[in-house]
Amino acid sequence: MSKKKKEVQQHIQQVGIIPVVRAASAEAAITAAKAVCHGGIPIVEITMTVPDAVQVIAELTLSLSRQVMIGAGTVMDADAVRLCVNAGAQFIVSPGFDAEVVKQANAENVVMMSGALTPTEVITAWRAGSDFVKIFPCSSVGGPAYMRALKAVLPQIPMIPTGGVNLATIGPYLEAGASALGAGSELIAADALAARDFEAISASATRFAAAVREQQDRNRPSRVA
Repeated sequence: MSKKKKEVQQHIQQVGIIPVVRAASAEAAITAAKAVCHGGIPIVEITMTVPDAVQVIAELTLSLSRQVMIGAGTVMDADAVRLCVNAGAQFIVSPGFDAEVVKQANAENVVMMSGALTPTEVITAWRAGSDFVKIFPCSSVGGPAYMRALKAVLPQIPMIPTGGVNLATIGPYLEAGASALGAGSELIAADALAARDFEAISASATRFAAAVREQQDRNRPSRVA
């Protein structure tokens, strides 16, 4: 593993939350990305469902790369991996496991997060070379309790629950062993996104970032004087 790739992995775990941007326009996606960065979350995932998503990644890389780590989400094939990495994406996320996507991400030496749900899918994605396994849609199958059950038998696999993550579940997910969290409309509200409401999105990001830091502090072993 390269030093840069390891640093990206560490940064994701330190920040603890990845805002997932799904927008109806490139302009709205760019506004959302800048807003979450302003709100204190220096990571953003631009999904391939955003119009001109690759160009959005390229533009954000040029304007924000010193402040925010940019990744590509909903990546479905190897060609998309190449395009996103060339545009500046530092991590790749897929909604499910695709061997060719993982292979290409590893060839490009970028962090890979494959989607999975069942223990078999999680193990398959991990063994194929995924750096993290995205547990999706986690909230539909038990949320933090399901994460805890997975981590009990697969403690060595870094997992990122996504889907339905909100302020109330941040603590339980991190306490259950999640390496980080993926948050979409719960963090970037649909109405704020449609209105390109920078302040509302930024304020939401600040609340989510604070909740993550609070739980991370609780999870750290206390030092005995």
